[in-house]
This record gives sequence, C-alpha cells and structure tokens, in this order.
Amino acid sequence: MNRKRPADIKKAKDAAEKIEEKIQRELSNKERELADWAPKTALGKQVKNGTITTIDEIFSKGYKIREPEIVDSLLQIVEEVVDTAKTTRVVRAGRKFSFRVTVLVGNKDGYIGVGTGKDVDRFPAINKAKRDAKLNLVKIYRGSGSWEEQPTEDQHSIPFKVTGQSGSVRVNLMPAPKGTGLAVGHNIRRVMEFAGVQNVWGKAKGNSGNTLNFVRAAINALEQTGKVKLSKDVLRKIK
Repeated sequence: MNRKRPADIKKAKDAAEKIEEKIQRELSNKERELADWAPKTALGKQVKNGTITTIDEIFSKGYKIREPEIVDSLLQIVEEVVDTAKTTRVVRAGRKFSFRVTVLVGNKDGYIGVGTGKDVDRFPAINKAKRDAKLNLVKIYRGSGSWEEQPTEDQHSIPFKVTGQSGSVRVNLMPAPKGTGLAVGHNIRRVMEFAGVQNVWGKAKGNSGNTLNFVRAAINALEQTGKVKLSKDVLRKIK
C-alpha cells in the first residue's frame, strides 16, 4: 500500500489553498466591479436599481443584454476556457501574432453562452471572450423525456430531439432517461454540464479537430428547445 509522503500532502494542501485564494480574490474583484458599475443602457439601470431582479424576466420580455455586468448581477455563473489558438496575420511590417480564445459560461441551470476574444496577449483575450459569452447568453428548456407519462419537477434531460449546426459540424441531441448520463462526445460534454443537462444521447458529425464549431453547434441545438413550436404534450414536460 502506497502512502503519500508528508511533502506530497503539504504540496497538495498548498495547491488547494491557492485555488481557494484565487476564487475568493475573483469574487472580491467581481463584487467591487459591480459596486462601481455605472450602467449605460436602460436595461442595465433597471437591474442596478432593482426594478428587474431575475434573468428570466429579461428573456421573457425579449430584452437584449448589452452589458456583461447584467449577467454578473443576476446569475452565479461558472466560466471555462474551451479553446485557445495562436493566429497569424500578415501585415506590411511582417507577421503579427495574436491569441484567439473561446470561453464557455453557464449557471448549470438553464443558461449558457459562448464567446471568443482576440488580443496580442492571452489574458486580455480571455477577458474579451468572457464578455462576449455573457452578451451571447441563451436560455435553454429542459424536460423529463418524451417517454414520461406525467410531468415531473426533475428536469434532467431535454424535452425532444434537437439539431444544431456550426460550420461543417452537425450535432443531434436526444432526450435520455435517468441513469444514462451524458452519452455525447468529449467536445460537447462541458456544454451539457454548463447548461444543467444531466442525461442525453448525442451524435455529432464534422471536422473533429475544430472544438469551437462543436461547442457552437451543441449550444445551437440546445437553443432550439426554446424556438420550436411546442405541442400541449411537450409543454407540460419542459421547464
């Protein structure tokens, strides 16, 4: 039986403490930024003064989100960099390098967004991608599967089959019963987790080397849950 050495235990503990400190620092920075936020749009002003208190109200009224602080004020979201690429542009003086970053955001409860950002440095590109993702937030509807005879409060899957596309990539998603898990490719597994979908079957076709198109196609498929004309049978199954 292998036992961890005291040095390894201390190293793991220090790493965990650093992660916790980073999380607390990011939360403090976000709270300070929201406190100093001076809204420029009518929607932002309504959120700031408390007239609008939920993100659902914004989507139900069809408002356009133009300030990322609106999302930060109303949702507790998680963020993850899903793709990073170094790009080259030829100019008169020679080659100009920059980073293109794709960030996925979501609250794991029905809201998800993806955004891209470009900059000569990686971290500014990440910040731009986060902002873009929040401005492109979409609402998805979850269901209990088409085989359920009665509606249930446990919306663990999607209500019906949906298809999404981005570039050459095409993603088909189908509702799955409890216990199935995320039977999808690794390129779109995080999309399902960030959206709050726990059980789903999926099939994808296209260029397997293009992560960005897979992510966008998966989100496009989930977005169809709110765009398809629904029957009375399906309406009672969705959230």
